[in-house]
Amino acid sequence: MKLISWNVNGLRACMNKGFMEFFTSINADIFCIQESKMSPDQAAFEFKGYEEYWNSAEKKGYSGVAIFSKIKPLCVAYDMGIEHHDKEGRIITIEYEHFYLVNVYTPNSKRELERLPYRMQWEDDFRTFLKQLEIKKPVVVCGDLNVAHQEIDLKNPKTNRKNAGFTDEEREKFTQLLNAGFTDTYRYFYPDLEGAYTWWSYMGKARENNTGWRIDYFLCSNILAPKLKSAAIYPEITGSDHCPVGIELDV
Repeated sequence: MKLISWNVNGLRACMNKGFMEFFTSINADIFCIQESKMSPDQAAFEFKGYEEYWNSAEKKGYSGVAIFSKIKPLCVAYDMGIEHHDKEGRIITIEYEHFYLVNVYTPNSKRELERLPYRMQWEDDFRTFLKQLEIKKPVVVCGDLNVAHQEIDLKNPKTNRKNAGFTDEEREKFTQLLNAGFTDTYRYFYPDLEGAYTWWSYMGKARENNTGWRIDYFLCSNILAPKLKSAAIYPEITGSDHCPVGIELDV
């Protein structure tokens, strides 16, 4: 089973930059996007052969996630069931026979870290949410988690130490999530690989120079790790300031 995740930074814009070419050629069983920045009634896109599930923010043109699945799920749920988290269209959970899939767009702590206290609350609530799901069956989490976990996960760790996405607090919450029983699938295969990034600023030729961050992930319950066949990053795919990531799972 092939799963793909991509923060498209506006699906309507990405559609004009090669989205469907990649979508068609990669032929994923499940394709997740973040930052759709739209609701499905705002455009007439067609995803032949796929079930579609959308969670859009209350605020127009902001956030939003979607899942396109060839496999008909057993159940679909939206958000965390916590009112103050559930207005921004950040989570879709799909139940399949052998696992739950959670597509997430984690809140950014923003400049001056103005949203860091909220982010800390989100992290604790999201981890609890995942562990509740895991009581029933294993969980796969994908999306833009808005954190580079280790120094290896960004080009300039020293100068970014106190910036959103690389604060000690955010990194510690990611460590806590892994310690709660989750595997970073890319590092499972490539524990020491440097220069593997998924996001580049639009400023200063960052992508051309590979001055990037790895903030887009597939995580899985540790029990699923032996079923992983591969994990991939697709830096050659443009169309967004993020590139797609993927895994193959033998279930």
